[in-house]
Amino acid sequence: MPVVPESWSQRKPAALVKLLALAPGHRLRREQIMEALWPELDQRAAGANLRKALHSARRSLGTHEGNELIVSVGDLLCLPDGTSVDVADYWSLVAVARRSREPDAYQVPIEVYRDGLLPEDLYEDWAAAPREELRLDWLGVVEEFAALLEARGELNRAARAVQQLVAADPLREDAHAWLMRLYALAGRRDEARRQYARLRELLDVELGVEPRPETQRQFEEINSGQTSDPKLTTDLWERVGDLRVQSGDPAGAVKAFGQALADSADPAEAGRIHRKCASAWLMQHLPDEAEPHLAAADGLAPDQAEHGRLVCLRANLAWERGDFATARRLAERAHAIARADGDSADVAAALEALAFIAHVQGDWRPGLQAQIEGLAGVALGVRVARFCDFNHCLSQYQLYGDGLAGDVEEYARETLAIAERADAIPAQAFAWCLLGESLLLRAQWDEAEACLERSCELYAPLGSRSVALPWLRRAELAACGGAHDDAAIYLKRAAAIATVTPMARHAWARLHATAAFAALERDRPEEVLRAVRATQSAAARYGDCPTCSALLHPVGAQACALVGDREGAHAHAAAAAQFAGSFASSAWSAMAESAAASAAVADGDLYAARERFESAAALYAEVGHSFWADRATAQANSVRDGLERRNVQGTRPS
Repeated sequence: MPVVPESWSQRKPAALVKLLALAPGHRLRREQIMEALWPELDQRAAGANLRKALHSARRSLGTHEGNELIVSVGDLLCLPDGTSVDVADYWSLVAVARRSREPDAYQVPIEVYRDGLLPEDLYEDWAAAPREELRLDWLGVVEEFAALLEARGELNRAARAVQQLVAADPLREDAHAWLMRLYALAGRRDEARRQYARLRELLDVELGVEPRPETQRQFEEINSGQTSDPKLTTDLWERVGDLRVQSGDPAGAVKAFGQALADSADPAEAGRIHRKCASAWLMQHLPDEAEPHLAAADGLAPDQAEHGRLVCLRANLAWERGDFATARRLAERAHAIARADGDSADVAAALEALAFIAHVQGDWRPGLQAQIEGLAGVALGVRVARFCDFNHCLSQYQLYGDGLAGDVEEYARETLAIAERADAIPAQAFAWCLLGESLLLRAQWDEAEACLERSCELYAPLGSRSVALPWLRRAELAACGGAHDDAAIYLKRAAAIATVTPMARHAWARLHATAAFAALERDRPEEVLRAVRATQSAAARYGDCPTCSALLHPVGAQACALVGDREGAHAHAAAAAQFAGSFASSAWSAMAESAAASAAVADGDLYAARERFESAAALYAEVGHSFWADRATAQANSVRDGLERRNVQGTRPS
């Protein structure tokens, strides 16, 4: 029922309704409302004001079918089920857009945002946090929308989107630089020059600084180029393709690299772009599409380092076709070339190829140990994050896989001994973390904490581009034990690492999943939902790793059920089921069962919920994951108690 603004004679009753509309599940405790609206008053005075505001709000809202529209349930004040709120609509539309990755789907939530959240309450403290959260997400959505358009060659539409970013934050230099690039790609170089002039003037007047060196270099590229200069277009399109790869959009990268090839005149440059295009096709598991680009690049490699990169891609192509013997041989050759003539990224890429081939062939464990033995006297340097993070990702299959999880602890101890003999510090840190993870899953808290702490100590001297996983596992352990302040500290440390790691899609997926779990353990479902949304945003920016974000789905489904979001709970249950179907794992099947149980809770089907939680507990127990088995059992018992209360009240179906 619409309520016209003139119905509100006072601000506080309107603020009460807005608070409830913004709250998860549209419900808040009276104490929360009093603290938000009258923080300066004692509880008695604030309570009196709340009663007055509630009376006035109910009078303004009226009734629907004889029922009041603000309901009291114990200490809670609630809006009725089925209440439609435009903010909730926005979040739903964003989720749909990020799942589809279709530009047209992005336009809808961008337009729904309009002037932001509650512009009439600009100076109200209670509105500040949700307004800023919505604003930051909207900026991210506009970025994703513009990047999709750019990768598809819709340059003028992309430029209009980036103009919104510049208007929202005129001092955001990267948005100005992006707009300059789009203008140049579209042949609108005069506008690119004017955009740079505006940026330079803004920075000088507002901050007293010049544009960053990279922005100045970009301007010089554009300023010195002519409309017919193919080199300028090639460079810019190649840069677009690199950005699309980074954000997990290989289809967009292929289109951008194709544009770069169309204008390329230099053979070595063309060979490099062909190689990148082949890599983007392989990211989509399309070896037949990659093959012609590899063939074209083979004759254009200017040196051994580039030749080694092509050999590594040939190894990837071979494993995509199921020829693992050839894939291993080529990956070993690529590794040797990279060690002799390549750079750190080349070595890391070859090691990743070897690790993945070993994983799919079922001999990842001895393969990793052999690699660690070969590290004796070798400094990994900046390769450490990629080497360790990639193997940490593969190790999750060991921790959660049927027939694998039972002896991970023993394997971790063996690997630690090998790493110590080789004096390979990063490998020692890896082994300590894996050992701590196996103990954590078995609820051996003290031993797990000691191992994870040691892993952090060994990773820390490696600098900012270290590995976030041991810090995240420590956060998980702290949340399990109720040490919520410690969990927050560990999450913050992990976030700093994730910000600069070259393995961002792994780090952010794990980070937000762990943050969601920590928030759920603190009984803060609204923070869980915020972490879920942050995961979607990170996946759109950096790409996704289903393995690393697996925990998010049972936790997200539970939070959605707690706030009455049936659609969200079922979306997480479906995602968990899809992931569980990709690998034979009782633990991941248990996550799917747990998420399905929470979706049943959201539906009000407590019988199905109890059965699904009990199934989850049994599956967790099969792989020895004691903590999660006990947690699922507790959830089943809670649902059973709810059923008993309902039956006592005579509502059990006949």
